[in-house]
Amino acid sequence: MDAAESTLRSEEPAASAAGEASGGLSRRDHEILAFERQWWKYAGAKETAIRELFGMSATRYYQVLNRLIDSQEALSADPMLIKRLRKARADRRRTRAARRLGIELS
Repeated sequence: MDAAESTLRSEEPAASAAGEASGGLSRRDHEILAFERQWWKYAGAKETAIRELFGMSATRYYQVLNRLIDSQEALSADPMLIKRLRKARADRRRTRAARRLGIELS
C-alpha cells in the first residue's frame, strides 16, 4: 500500500460521512462514475489510468466501485450506468460460478 492509498483510506470515512450527511455522493464517487462511463477513451491499460487519475491500486478502485454499484445514491445519480455495471458484475459472477461447476454457458 502506498502513501497516497493510505491517505485515501484515512479520508474515506470523512468523505463517506459527508456524502451521507448531504444525501449525495462525494466528489471522488462522481469522478469514479464519470471514469466508468468513458474509461475506454484513455490510452493504455485501465489499471494504469486508475493509478494516475485516482492514486490508488486497481484492487482498491474496484472495492470502491463495487460499493458505489450497490449504493442507492449512485443509482439515483446515474441509473443507466449503475444498471449496466450491475449487469456486467452479475454476468461475471455467473460465468465464474459456472466455470467452477464445470458448466459451459452459451
